[in-house]
Amino acid sequence: MASATTEGYFVPAPSRFPIRVGAALLIATAGASAWINRAQPGAYLLGLAVVLLALVLVGWFGALIREGPQYNGQVDRSFRLGMGWFIFSEVMFFAALFGALFYVREISIPDLSHGPSASLWPGYAGGWPASGPLIASELHPMSWKGAPALNTILLLCSGVAITFAGRAIRQGRQGLLSVLLAVTFALGVTFLFKQAGEYHHALTDLHLTLSEGAYGATFYMLTGFHGVHVAIGTTMVFVMLVRSLLRQFTPAHHLGLEMVSWYWHFVGVVWLLLYVIVYVL
Repeated sequence: MASATTEGYFVPAPSRFPIRVGAALLIATAGASAWINRAQPGAYLLGLAVVLLALVLVGWFGALIREGPQYNGQVDRSFRLGMGWFIFSEVMFFAALFGALFYVREISIPDLSHGPSASLWPGYAGGWPASGPLIASELHPMSWKGAPALNTILLLCSGVAITFAGRAIRQGRQGLLSVLLAVTFALGVTFLFKQAGEYHHALTDLHLTLSEGAYGATFYMLTGFHGVHVAIGTTMVFVMLVRSLLRQFTPAHHLGLEMVSWYWHFVGVVWLLLYVIVYVL
């Protein structure tokens, strides 16, 4: 990709990648909406969008990697600020979900069972997990043991691994860097498989679905969105692993690895909060 530098400020060349990503996301939204509403082409549109998005991101990441040697300190600071604000926006996103859970558990349900609004549904006992006043089926809460506890250990270990990966590249230990990134990637994939198994158990054995009132909705919203973030982070770690095997990182230039490490630690901290609030409390 061509570029220009004016008075020490790096100016990238115009790019078509943003509009391509936007088009792929538009197709993905249309496909997901159609799939949820049981329209026949929905799954195919969603699959096509995933393939297109993957191809566009591979090309975009490749362009950024090729531009890397031209970057200066100003670009590094811009990337760090951008990643910092992105993670802050993700924090606010999960804060809104946790806030919704708090409102339902501590304000809405007590008010419907014992407060001024109790007359709307006489006899509603409330409590948590709550299926709702109009849902008679008994809910079985997800246990904090088993897969959730194991996933907590997996993410904690992966956070340690990627931290030592950063230390390894600063010491110029390329082989150790690749090993630690491979461990982090394997732990992330294992987390996703365990969460998929937990969802299967919840749907088939406990009959817990999104339509099962406040508990089902908040459980799948929080754990599902976190799982998406783990999948994104795992993909990032895999890209860093490939780049480490190609010897594209040096002790002085490994900004991409640092940004991925920041994101992975964010995912781990959110899971710790989610584990305590959703599973334990």
